[in-house]
Amino acid sequence: MTPTHPPGRVAIPALPKQSPTPPSRTRLEGFNSASPPEAHHTLLTCLNSLRWARRIAAHRPYPDLDSLLAAADEAAYDLTAGDLTEALAGESLPPLPDDVYGAAHTALSAAHAAYETRFGHAFVIYVGDAPANETLDRTLEAIRSRLTNDPEEERVVAAEQLRRLARGRLMGMLRGAGNRAT
Repeated sequence: MTPTHPPGRVAIPALPKQSPTPPSRTRLEGFNSASPPEAHHTLLTCLNSLRWARRIAAHRPYPDLDSLLAAADEAAYDLTAGDLTEALAGESLPPLPDDVYGAAHTALSAAHAAYETRFGHAFVIYVGDAPANETLDRTLEAIRSRLTNDPEEERVVAAEQLRRLARGRLMGMLRGAGNRAT
C-alpha cells in the first residue's frame, strides 16, 4: 500500500544520517591553551592584579567554567592590601548610558571625586545585574552610602565589588563556554 498525500503536497524524504561534527574549540579551551602572556593579558582585562592573573593562569587547564570561576573567586578573596591597591588603580567608573543628561554626569563626577578624596582610589561597583536605565541611580546611591564607611570597611566592600566585577568580566569573556555564561 502506498501512502497517500493531500493534493499538492509532496512527501519529504528523511534526511540521511549525518555523522556528528566535532565540537568546535570553545572559548574556555582557547583560554586553557593560550600562551602564558596571552592568558595573563586576558585575565588582567578582568581584574588588574598581577598576582590574581598569575594564580589563575597557573592552574590551567580548567575542566569547565564553574571551576574557572571558583578559582577566580578564591584568588580574589586572597588579594593582599597591595594587590587590592593595584587592582583598584586599574578601575574607573562604570559607563553610563548614552542618553544620560549632563546634570547626571556632573552629579556622578562630584560624588566620585568625594569618594576618591575620602578613600584614595576609584569607586568600584558591580552593576552587571542592573537594567541599563538603573545604572546611574544604583551607582550614585552606592557612592553616597559607601561614603559613610570607614576606610577599612570600605576596602572590604571594594574588594567584594572587584571580585564580582572580575567574575562578570570572565563570564562575558568566555560567553558560550558553559551554561552559566550563555
